Amino acid sequence: MNTESVVEFLGNVPLLQKLPGSSLRKIAEVVVLKRYVKGDYVVREDQAWDGCYFILEGEAQVSEPAEEENRSEFLLKRYDYFGHGISGHVYSADIVAMSELTCLVLPSGHCRLLETNSIWQSDTAVEKCSLVERILQLDPLELNIFRGITLPDAPKFGKVFGGQFVGQALAAASKTVDFLKIVHSLHSYFLLVGDIDIPIIYQVHRIRDGNNFATRRVDAVQKGNVIFILFASFQKEQPGFDHQESIMPSVPDPDTLLSLEELRERRITDPHLPRSYRNKVATANFVPWPIEIRFCEPNNSTNQTPSPPRLRYWFRAKGKLSDDQALHRCVVAFASDLIFAGVSLNPHRRKGLRSSALSLDHAIWFHRPLRADDWLLYVTVSPTAHATRGFVTGQMFNRKGELVVSLTQETLLREARPPKPSITSKL
Repeated sequence: MNTESVVEFLGNVPLLQKLPGSSLRKIAEVVVLKRYVKGDYVVREDQAWDGCYFILEGEAQVSEPAEEENRSEFLLKRYDYFGHGISGHVYSADIVAMSELTCLVLPSGHCRLLETNSIWQSDTAVEKCSLVERILQLDPLELNIFRGITLPDAPKFGKVFGGQFVGQALAAASKTVDFLKIVHSLHSYFLLVGDIDIPIIYQVHRIRDGNNFATRRVDAVQKGNVIFILFASFQKEQPGFDHQESIMPSVPDPDTLLSLEELRERRITDPHLPRSYRNKVATANFVPWPIEIRFCEPNNSTNQTPSPPRLRYWFRAKGKLSDDQALHRCVVAFASDLIFAGVSLNPHRRKGLRSSALSLDHAIWFHRPLRADDWLLYVTVSPTAHATRGFVTGQMFNRKGELVVSLTQETLLREARPPKPSITSKL
């Protein structure tokens, strides 16, 4: 077997799907192929195990305990695993080949590869990763179940940021799919507001696993309630047709534009802006985002100034990300919701307007490989808004002008109701 075939097989082993892709490749380089005929002992209870076994072809039987009635529970098939190094507990048993059997064996000396501090990188401690990578870090609790948290320095707006839901749920789904299959589309629905002070449990449902495609559904749960749902489809990269009708608009180079921090400082001292607005910006608690953003058309508009329902800006993750393409797509999913819904509200802004915007659903199509730590141009437009819903579409281009991502979102837009006056006694 070549390395890519071994990596693809290992990516389907449930035990290994919590590991970063770099670990799978390292495991693929050191596993040993072993074959057995029917009736052979693969391992004996009274012998030291020489590593961790992954069944490639055939079936094996656990001969202990013999008194169990449900023997199928002890029949091992393709993608099953047993042996030393799986956990801190070591259980011994006789394993017998029930047919011609082929196993890939990870030698005991390399079983440390089964341990990792990060689901994205095998060589870097989590605390040394970029902030957005740490936000997308999940704890695998058991098969198909992950736990995510809202970090103190993560973007939040009094509730769990919608992009965090999308990015973390996609990360959970990605860790249950063959390493060579990458997300190409997702559709998500926001059901309830998330609490930033408690963990989020992500339950992954394996809807389908095919040769070239896989489908997952992820439920995000807090306090026993499903508060967010994501459906994602994954595909193995294959050669095919290639064309692009969309043209990247002509915009300034990101290196010539102001950062959000620089733009904030300029707004504080801009005499063309109302004094009350400048004071509000100056006194507001400013928490830098893990995503760097540079607007293509900086202007003097405030959140109470009407403007066209469109926006263009460059963005990239702060810091260097690991090379896992799945991570880069999760980062794009996270960043895609930072400034998206508000575009629908732009034409309706006015002095004294108090409004609220809540995402209802969010869909993304990934067209080409990308790097989220390199500049991407995000072009957004709201073609329509009606009643209480605004609709926004988006396109992302890399610096070469290639269309890498398309997006849509529908948002609940409402004018905030003034607080009811308190009732005071007239006596």
